[in-house]
Amino acid sequence: MNARVVVADDQSVVREGIVMLLGLLPGIEVVGSAKDGEEAVALVAELAPDVVLMDLRMPRCDGAEATRRIRKEYPGTQVVVLTTFADDDSLFPALQAGARGYLTKDAGGDEIVRAIQAVLSGEAGLSPSVQRRLLERVTAQPLPSGPAAEPQLPDGLTPRELEVLVLIAEGLSNLEIARKLHISQATVKSHINNLFAKAGVRDRAQAVRYAYVRGLAQPPGSTFT
Repeated sequence: MNARVVVADDQSVVREGIVMLLGLLPGIEVVGSAKDGEEAVALVAELAPDVVLMDLRMPRCDGAEATRRIRKEYPGTQVVVLTTFADDDSLFPALQAGARGYLTKDAGGDEIVRAIQAVLSGEAGLSPSVQRRLLERVTAQPLPSGPAAEPQLPDGLTPRELEVLVLIAEGLSNLEIARKLHISQATVKSHINNLFAKAGVRDRAQAVRYAYVRGLAQPPGSTFT
């Protein structure tokens, strides 16, 4: 079954090019296109697509605000950002608004397909460069070391749960996390269940956002227009 996709971009040439590219990709059906965030929200209400490929800097209603409205009003539709910008002032507000994927416009067709499949499976559809940026922010504040040090982590997370969270942000699977930490997959699942419960998150995409929202990495206070 094809993923039904809406494309939102204010530049007509870019928008038409993305629509044309998606039409050539397996497993994707483009059901509509929008020139700004307002149109994107309206099309989601009308068409109930599986995914919106969302530009960020658009007139009337920017991509982050459109994402916020879509995720609040139409939670069955996922959002993958497809933008020129990968700076913090673009990345973090988009993820906070509820985007589950984030790609830059140099992404190839295969990468777009993988991101769409990932978000529809409940995973994060992040480009490698974005994953690295998130990891840098998560690990920007090193934990205190030494036998007497007591890490001050939010919501009662343990240092081991933080390690698992960081590896989730890197995009590692449960098996890869188990191998890296030299523990069993059952133990990894236990840590994930515990940190999800403590953090109040439902999936890996929300866990990545949680990492900086709760102080493991501080999102920028400014917003873009």
